[in-house]
Amino acid sequence: MKKNRFVVVITVAIFSGILLNSHPVFAEGQTYDSDAVVNFVPSQDVTPPVDPSNPDPENPVTPIDPTNPSGPNPETAGPLSIDYASSLHFGENKISTKNEVYDAKAQAFTGGSEGPNYVQVTDNRGTETGWSLQVKQNGQFVSTSGHELTGAKITFKQAQINTISTSPKPSQLKDTFSLTPDGTGAAEQVVSAGNGEGAGTYVYAFGTDETKSESISLEVPGSTTKLAEAYKTSFTWTLTDVPANDNTGQL
Repeated sequence: MKKNRFVVVITVAIFSGILLNSHPVFAEGQTYDSDAVVNFVPSQDVTPPVDPSNPDPENPVTPIDPTNPSGPNPETAGPLSIDYASSLHFGENKISTKNEVYDAKAQAFTGGSEGPNYVQVTDNRGTETGWSLQVKQNGQFVSTSGHELTGAKITFKQAQINTISTSPKPSQLKDTFSLTPDGTGAAEQVVSAGNGEGAGTYVYAFGTDETKSESISLEVPGSTTKLAEAYKTSFTWTLTDVPANDNTGQL
């Protein structure tokens, strides 16, 4: 019995040694390279309005036009487009013989929120070659009976550019300007993006969430005759593919 037990033990030890000292053999490793490609083309799509303080195209908003119950004018199509421009309401005011300043109401949105009045521009050309934005006032305020509000002047203040685009912001802008309501067609250049700037969606906002109701004002001389009627004027915003010049900063 002792001899048989010894044989069993030795046999196990021998087979265990074979298993412990064996090594698998693999073929030599090989590599192979492959590629991935994606192409982009200019977009002709319409870009909906965005929140002027948080201009994320993934979260569009619906602005309320205080001058048109049926809603604001439709957006222009891409690839270089004006998506929205606020209409202004300076409120209902008592007739005064003093010089008065009236502030435009903030931009209202469906759902009850408000933000700064603004103009939204989108450049989806895919060239990053710049653009320019201009505005003109199409004549003085005129009442429903045709009476002109002589000497009235609109001033835009605290203007800034907001975007989530990684393309550099337009290098030239006017943060304060007044419009000439003489009806001559003279336009005010207010924002310019140069080469290498301005791709994506940009908001030209007047004020912040804190100053949204005090960033656009209407001055009316006390000497001007005011009829108990509604007065109205209009603006034309023009976007061109002309880039900013090399002099960066304020226009």
